[in-house]
Amino acid sequence: MKSQTFFKLSPTSVEQLAEKYDTPLLVLSVQQIEDNYKYLTEHLPGVKIYYAVKSNPDPRILERLIELGSCFDVASDGEILSLDAMGVEPDRLIYANPVKTATGFAACRNTGVSKFTFDSESEIRKMATAVPGGTVLLRIRVDNSTAHVDLNKKFGAHPDDALQLIQMAKAYGLDMAGLCFHVGSQATSSDAYLQAIKICSDIFQQASAQGIQLRILDIGGGFPIPAGNENIDVDAMTQAISTSLQEYFPHTEIWAEPGRFICGTAVNLITRVIGTQVRNNQQWYFLDEGLYGTFSGVIFDHWDFELETFKNGPLIPATFAGPSCDSLDIMFRDKLTVPLELDDLILVPNCGAYTSASATVFNGFAKAPIIVWEEVRDFLADEIPLASAG
Repeated sequence: MKSQTFFKLSPTSVEQLAEKYDTPLLVLSVQQIEDNYKYLTEHLPGVKIYYAVKSNPDPRILERLIELGSCFDVASDGEILSLDAMGVEPDRLIYANPVKTATGFAACRNTGVSKFTFDSESEIRKMATAVPGGTVLLRIRVDNSTAHVDLNKKFGAHPDDALQLIQMAKAYGLDMAGLCFHVGSQATSSDAYLQAIKICSDIFQQASAQGIQLRILDIGGGFPIPAGNENIDVDAMTQAISTSLQEYFPHTEIWAEPGRFICGTAVNLITRVIGTQVRNNQQWYFLDEGLYGTFSGVIFDHWDFELETFKNGPLIPATFAGPSCDSLDIMFRDKLTVPLELDDLILVPNCGAYTSASATVFNGFAKAPIIVWEEVRDFLADEIPLASAG
């Protein structure tokens, strides 16, 4: 099986790219997107991958995944229509938002999307009216307090309510096809997956006893990427999940909805120190990218980004702030760093997920441009090494 690799620019490449394209700059490796996709297909054999578009909808990412045969998890009319415009067949999409909008349903009718998720009685009635006969999956709540972002606080029906909702969906004429769950974003062990798989197996049996044969299980996303000092063994996670699926669902169609795992390690940010000062006895560094840009993931994704300075020296606690005239625009406080100077470059690896996707143009600052590494690397004097996960 293929070992896991990560995209990380070398110091020379950072300098050359900053000189050629200026900063802030996002560098995307579409080869890394492909490697991440193939890693999951190899380590979760037989599982159909639906890329979660919300994590990073950059067209270059979508184009490569389309070529690879990926399916897509969409959550809005905008995502549905974007993929339709790119020629993606409707049966490769699942509208995986448990609470859908009227414009979302209209986009489905206009494009032919017919697969949906739900977790409530009200959504059953909505779907039966808007997309009669649609293929639906009931989303089950799986509590997982260890997840980086616990999506089950907002979505998922309690397992005790599952059978009633399944029967209701069937009674309303929907194609009650199966179950789905999401253990939360950046799950660092297989425990929650294994628990969810067992819970769903029990519900499959309950439905079968009532004459309803479910045929699809969607295990969601949540697969992790490198973060801080966490010791994450993705090989062991996927092996445990695959073994459990073979035990409990040997004859069931299995889907997954990864987002962060596909795009998170495929993008690097190059940013620059544009201001330094001491405030309240602490060193402050102002960068040309901030919370309203790529570092939006600090707020919306609760992510603690790695800052690579390529410098040696004693570590000091520092505050890092963005370029806008808003006092909220502070990414990190008391973050340890070597002393920095004006115009020093900083590399931020593993920043492809929930970053540029949620960036804004607040205060008139443009979003950081995104270039594709494979399109520019041949013009640089340096070759990039890929750091192995193992």
